[in-house]
Amino acid sequence: MTLIQLEYVVAVDTYRHFAKAAEKCFITQPTLSMQIQKLEDSLGVIIFDRSKHPVMPTEIGQSIIKQARIVLNESKKIKEIIDDEKQELVGEIRLGIIPTLSPYLLPLFINTFIEKYPRVEIQVEEFLTSQIIEKLKYDLLDIGLVVTPVKEQGIIEKPLFYEEFYTYVSSQHALSKKPVLSMDDIDVNDLWLLNEGHCFREQTLNLCGAYQDKPKNEHFRYESGSLEALRKIVDQRRGLTLLPELATYDLTLENKKKLRPFVAPVPVREVSLIMHRSFLKRKIVEALFKEIIDSLPPDMAARKQGNVIKWR
Repeated sequence: MTLIQLEYVVAVDTYRHFAKAAEKCFITQPTLSMQIQKLEDSLGVIIFDRSKHPVMPTEIGQSIIKQARIVLNESKKIKEIIDDEKQELVGEIRLGIIPTLSPYLLPLFINTFIEKYPRVEIQVEEFLTSQIIEKLKYDLLDIGLVVTPVKEQGIIEKPLFYEEFYTYVSSQHALSKKPVLSMDDIDVNDLWLLNEGHCFREQTLNLCGAYQDKPKNEHFRYESGSLEALRKIVDQRRGLTLLPELATYDLTLENKKKLRPFVAPVPVREVSLIMHRSFLKRKIVEALFKEIIDSLPPDMAARKQGNVIKWR
C-alpha cells in the first residue's frame, strides 16, 4: 500500500469517475486503474463497484476511503512542520466565496494579501454555501468565505465581521418617504429576491417572516443570482430589495439616497472563514484572516455581533 495509491482512491471517490480522477491526478486512466486494482488485490477487497455509473464505493470501500483521507491529511503535516520551522508562508490555497460577498469583499483584501505573501498561490472560485461545504469535505477547497452559522459537522467557523442589512427602495415606492424601516414595514410582495440556494435569499425571507410563494405580478417575475441585477430592477420596475452593507459602499450618491436602514436592533449577517477540521495550513489562514479584518471599513471591523439573521 502506498500514499500514491491512496491518493488515486480518494480521487475516484471525489469525482466518481475513473477518467476524470486520472485527469485530476495528471496520469492516464489505465495507470490509475492498475494502481487501484493492485491495492484491491493486496487488501483482498473490492473498493469500488465499477458496474455503477457514476462509480460508487462498496461498503468496505467507504471505510477504506475514510481512513485514506485521514492518512493523506496526516502525511501532509510533515511539510507543514517544515514550513512552520522556516517561518515561511508558502503553498496553494483554494478559496470558495459566495456570490453576495465576492464582488464587494475580494477587492478589499486580495491585492494586499498577494503583495505581502508572494509565495502563496491563491485560487478563488464562487460557489453557493452548500457547494462550498461539500467541496471542503471532499478536499476540493481549503477555505470558504460564507455567511454563518452553518453548524455543519466537521466544519470550523471563524467569524470575521457582522454586516448590516439595508433596504434599497424605489424612489416611487411609498416606503421611500420613511427614513428608517422596521421589518413590519416590508411587504414581501414588493421584494425582489435572489434565486433559491443563496443564503442571502433565505435571510431576507427569515427577516421579513415571509416563507410563501409571492407572485410579483401576472406579467413579470424575476429572480437573479446578482444583487446588482436586483438593484437595477428596483430602479426600473419599482419595489424594493435588501442589500448587505458592503454592497452599498460603491453606490452613486443618487442611489445611496434610496437606502433605508433598519430600526434597532439592526439585523446583521455573520461572515466567517470556514474550513474542514483536518485542514493544516493554519498560518496561512491566520494571515488571510488578519488581512480581511484590516481591510474592512472601520465601523464594520469594530462591530461586535448584533441581531444575526439565520439562513438555515
